[in-house]
Amino acid sequence: MMAERRARGLVLLSVAVLVVVAPVRADVKVEKVRCLNQPNCYRLSNSVVEVVVTTDVGPRIARYAFIGEDNLLGEVPEDVVKTELGMWKPWGGHRLWTAPEGMPRSYSPDNEPVKFTIEGSTIRLVQPVEPKTGIQKELAVTLEEGGTAVRVLHRLTNRNVWDIEVSPWAMTIMNGGGEVILPHEPYRSHDEYLLPARPLVLWHYTDLSDPRWTLSKKYIRLRINAQLKEPQKIGIGNTQGWAAYLRNRTLFVKRFPWVEGVTYPDFGSNTETYTAGTFVELETLAPLRRLAPGATVEHVERWFLFRNVDAGASDQTLDAALGPLIAQRATQQGGMHRRPNATVIMEDSTKRSTARVFPSGTPRIAEAHRARSCRPRSRSSR
Repeated sequence: MMAERRARGLVLLSVAVLVVVAPVRADVKVEKVRCLNQPNCYRLSNSVVEVVVTTDVGPRIARYAFIGEDNLLGEVPEDVVKTELGMWKPWGGHRLWTAPEGMPRSYSPDNEPVKFTIEGSTIRLVQPVEPKTGIQKELAVTLEEGGTAVRVLHRLTNRNVWDIEVSPWAMTIMNGGGEVILPHEPYRSHDEYLLPARPLVLWHYTDLSDPRWTLSKKYIRLRINAQLKEPQKIGIGNTQGWAAYLRNRTLFVKRFPWVEGVTYPDFGSNTETYTAGTFVELETLAPLRRLAPGATVEHVERWFLFRNVDAGASDQTLDAALGPLIAQRATQQGGMHRRPNATVIMEDSTKRSTARVFPSGTPRIAEAHRARSCRPRSRSSR
């Protein structure tokens, strides 16, 4: 999706933000840091992992990692795409888009500051209304007090005076050099069940003979290869509710709902992945919804990290490595299937916040004064 459209550029921003904060949980630390060349980022951390979000641009989640270790999210702060709406920058990390993809609508620039609140262990990021689309985007990122779990709530609100049809599209740029792992649906014999299992969606440039793909009985695997620049993309209807990315024996898993009886974008896809060279995205989509003026649609992902995962080359080794981890998270969440309409909220999202508003610079949050990119933070510095 990105390779043929990427060019190099630099945008210099001078911004001021409104700080909205509330007390933080004792086991979750919040501090101001620098990331993706942006000075006003905020870091949530517990004793295990850290999550960094931007407030000068976006919204974006710029970093997710074990403390002191490599960022699992990719960083592309200098990339730029020129559109009719202006210069759109991917920046890196995790973002919220609208599906189905369209040019220039999907590429509405988000290079301006976002309002944000910090309430407990949640950072809520609210983008200004996009002037050309009338859509307002919001992320709410919650770090659990212990372990690696992160909840990412995505919201789209229709600020137009007419209805729109839209799907929240959660897109995560991953750090290159790993492999995407997607599940097939459980095997059922021809004698047992005659109907199709799910859609497998290809783009015009998809080439399943490309050596980066491995389609086995139980999994789809996409290896990232810096030498192979031609883009590849696939979409699936994924009722299993998980997708993964493995890099240097660290496994990133995102879980998300499958909603029965609704229409998903892209011929029924709720999970997609794209690569070109070192660039790779792991994406999930919510059902298409028709939103009246002021209405909001939501989509939730839950993220997890695991160390020392050896996936091997076969379904059997992958089963042994991933099976217990996926089953454990599914049990904790009580399953991931949802009923129709469970993701729509018919209200004005600007009325949600009850946090107090303080002027910028109010000393409610610890600041990390040293210059910092999204590189590892050593354990000894905590």
